[in-house]
Amino acid sequence: MAPPNHARRLAVALIACALGATVLSSSPAWASNDVLDPGTQIFNDSTSSTKDAAHALRGQAKRDALLLSKIPSSTWFTDGTPAQVEQDVRKLVKRTGDKVPILVAYNIPFRDCALYSAGGAVDVESYKAWIDGFAAGIRDEAVVVILEPDGLGVIPWYTTLTGDLEHCQPPELAPVNTDRDIAAERFEMLNYAVDRLQQQPNAAVYLDGTGASWLAVGESADRLVKAGVERADGFFLNVSNYEFTENNVTYGTWLSKCIEYATQVVPGDFANCGSQYWNGGPANNWTGQALNTQGIWSPTATDPTLNTVGIESRYDLVLGDVQPTTHFVIDTSRNGKGPWAAPAGVYPDAETWCNPPGRGLGLRPTTDTGKVLVDALLWIKVPGESDGQCFRGLGGPEDPERGMVDPAAGQWFPEQARELIELAEPALGEPARRGPKH
Repeated sequence: MAPPNHARRLAVALIACALGATVLSSSPAWASNDVLDPGTQIFNDSTSSTKDAAHALRGQAKRDALLLSKIPSSTWFTDGTPAQVEQDVRKLVKRTGDKVPILVAYNIPFRDCALYSAGGAVDVESYKAWIDGFAAGIRDEAVVVILEPDGLGVIPWYTTLTGDLEHCQPPELAPVNTDRDIAAERFEMLNYAVDRLQQQPNAAVYLDGTGASWLAVGESADRLVKAGVERADGFFLNVSNYEFTENNVTYGTWLSKCIEYATQVVPGDFANCGSQYWNGGPANNWTGQALNTQGIWSPTATDPTLNTVGIESRYDLVLGDVQPTTHFVIDTSRNGKGPWAAPAGVYPDAETWCNPPGRGLGLRPTTDTGKVLVDALLWIKVPGESDGQCFRGLGGPEDPERGMVDPAAGQWFPEQARELIELAEPALGEPARRGPKH
């Protein structure tokens, strides 16, 4: 990959300063690193899991898998010894030429709280050794590392900023009669991974920022800082989820603003960051409610449950001239239709994130986002692969919404692949528009 034009970037900055403008709002949307600058091409693996799935399929299902295999998606590394993962990573990156592969490191102990995607290294030292092998396999190649999806959204035995103990409480890790801090171990491992991966000169590393319908902004920002985001290249959003790209741009921008506020303006004050769960602020006289994820958020929305003007004015008030600097990437692989609205009162736990029906492929992978803080739109979750065997709180074995047994997490799901293609926005074959609309 050709290096970015640093002279041009410096010239833009000097001109902006001379005009009294802020570089953040007036400069091109350069990435937080050289790896994902606009124009970077994402590597498409000819031996991807999608291409592999096609070999065992017939008819329309095979055609669907082959079609999806033509669009760059990520490669997930989920197990193996340190030597094995080093070899596997090395085999991939040596074939990428001048294009950049998206590598997902997904092996942290008790990933997914031992649910549909259960697995991971057995302990802290094993994980660190695995990361050592992963990093060694990269060498000096240009890569993007998506570091542990759900790694900050689901932490065993974690207490939130509001003092609530979260739902992930595996009994085998119960902190009873021991000095072991289970939650602290998660941050220890992620900090180690950030520092080790950043030793590779051309690795861009992103941490889990959850997504627009998940953690409140302050909660996610606090976890990101604890995990070392200030030494990483940024964070990622919406992995394996279906939230609107526009809302993730908004949420990610607030996350970046919150990180700046709670590290530079009032250190540690993450709890007072504006959040999607209450949209009050100076512009609406501090009256608010939770934002609705079923529509697209905007400061000009006429629906008060979609209007963000209060939150925007709140950040303007506390930040003043301070500008956000933490960048992010967004998984757009399956969010073309946005989130699923489950039927009311039907399921004890609708699991709206788990193989929801009627969803479509989203915006195609690109580094030309037109958004200063958005380094790339990526297909991180491989579209066509199942989220797991979804029971909707009814015990299974069938997914009651689909009337069938869903494939296990990561296995090919022909029925869902067909839906994603049929309902893609933009439709397959159409040129992808340049980033989100607002």
